[in-house]
Amino acid sequence: QVQLVESGGGSAQAGGSLRLSCAASGSTFSINGMGWYRQAPGKQRELVAGITSGGNTTYADSVKGRFTISRDNAMNTVYLQMNSLKPEDTAVYYCNLNRVRLGTLLHYWGQGTQVTVSS
Repeated sequence: QVQLVESGGGSAQAGGSLRLSCAASGSTFSINGMGWYRQAPGKQRELVAGITSGGNTTYADSVKGRFTISRDNAMNTVYLQMNSLKPEDTAVYYCNLNRVRLGTLLHYWGQGTQVTVSS
């Protein structure tokens, strides 16, 4: 099993910054990638940013140029630096880890951390 522990959520003013961290433990071998998703009230969960084990990154169009995902492979930790925050970034942010086991891609989720941006 994999355990994901998130930290760093909270409140910020529009234009401000927050940094999320997610530490993975347990069966952290054969990791394919890690990332951050978010879910706002009444909306579906969406990918915010992802990073593969090789360091390739992907971002939602809405956060490009404002958010940066990074990863410490040795510590199995992924970070999300969020700058120039907007009220529409308000959501619960979930850490995701995906790995391959017996030919199947498995997803693991953190408990979620609230990010609230006020105007």
